[in-house]
Amino acid sequence: MAQGENGSIHENTGERSPAGQEAAQDTSLAPRRRKPWFLLVALVLVAAIVVLIARKPKDTQSSATAGPQIATIKAATAHLGDIGYYVDALGTVTPVATVNLYSQVNGTVTDVHYTEGQMVHRGDPLIDIDPRPYEAQLEEAEGTLQHDRSVLAQAEMDLARYEKAVTLQAIAQQTYDDQKLAVEQYRGTVRNDIGQVQAAQVQLSYCHLTSPINGRIGLRLIDRGNTVFSGASNPLVIITQLQPVTVVFDVAEDNLGQVRDQILHRKALPVDAFDRSQETKLASGKLLTLDNQIDTSTGTVRFRAQFDNNDLTLYPNQFVNARLLVKTLKNAVLVPSAAVQRNGTQAFVYVVTGNTVKIQAVTELTTEGDVSAVTGIDAGTVVPVTGFDKLQSGSTVTIQSMQAFDSGQQRLERTQDKSGSTL
Repeated sequence: MAQGENGSIHENTGERSPAGQEAAQDTSLAPRRRKPWFLLVALVLVAAIVVLIARKPKDTQSSATAGPQIATIKAATAHLGDIGYYVDALGTVTPVATVNLYSQVNGTVTDVHYTEGQMVHRGDPLIDIDPRPYEAQLEEAEGTLQHDRSVLAQAEMDLARYEKAVTLQAIAQQTYDDQKLAVEQYRGTVRNDIGQVQAAQVQLSYCHLTSPINGRIGLRLIDRGNTVFSGASNPLVIITQLQPVTVVFDVAEDNLGQVRDQILHRKALPVDAFDRSQETKLASGKLLTLDNQIDTSTGTVRFRAQFDNNDLTLYPNQFVNARLLVKTLKNAVLVPSAAVQRNGTQAFVYVVTGNTVKIQAVTELTTEGDVSAVTGIDAGTVVPVTGFDKLQSGSTVTIQSMQAFDSGQQRLERTQDKSGSTL
């Protein structure tokens, strides 16, 4: 049995049973079965990448062969019209006159006749100062004058007697000559007394302050009962003339030639004053004058325009935008300002021809609101006003609508009617 057992053991170790062989085969095939799945996934990924790479140039090629896109735009037709050639500048409202009234005498304020912000006229009473000391000085001066006039009259009577007596040789010639010179001395004394009376009258007039101009009173600076002194640094009242009023604005020296030509022909150039936003016209006036020299630090010339300011819309030191109408361009080619594009310093427009556009260089003469006068195109030319981001020379377009716009002269007349004023 031992041999039998040893033999069977020897047999088991040398040769495997059928069940043992199958288990060994399953164990060796397990990793071999997993490898085809990994290869299949890798092949699918590689195929997907190849397909994407292969389709990308096809998509690009298809988009390139699809043709340019058609741009939808709004357009306008250029036409002839009149437009003003304006010079725009920043200006400040400056009153024609501003008066600071100071006390020229010492005394107590007895009455104040004005209220803050009151419109006053020339000669209206404003402030009264106690006049009694100056009335007394005037009375004294007049008394001295009366005395000296009587002395002069007596001396002249004596001179008349001496003249007859010297003719009859009743008195010495020297007595007559002395009396003649004494009369001249009394006459000088009387003239001095007259000056003293006039000086006292002037001092007395300073006790009653009146308005020297037509204008508006500022805030109240003095009250009744205060003592004022001659030579004080603070004014008693400030008056500013508002009608008419002026606007001072600076114009570049490049525009001086055209403005000067109009002034030399004695033409009153109209000037409009607009608010800060340049949307509301405040008043209309005319150019009054210009400075006699150019400011070298800014290269500008100071202009002054005058406005009636009947409705008091312009206020001293107010900031305004001044528009000076230098001339009116007649029968100019007008287009919407939105149609004018720029490439650096060169202005151009897109011109619609059929269903395509092309670039046309133009020169912009002037702009008024949303209308521009140009040269380089003719009246009747259709120009786009929208869709510029999709346009280039040769682009195909479809006009969605035509935009109408007014000429500069029509806009000017409508603005004047709306504001109720004319140039």
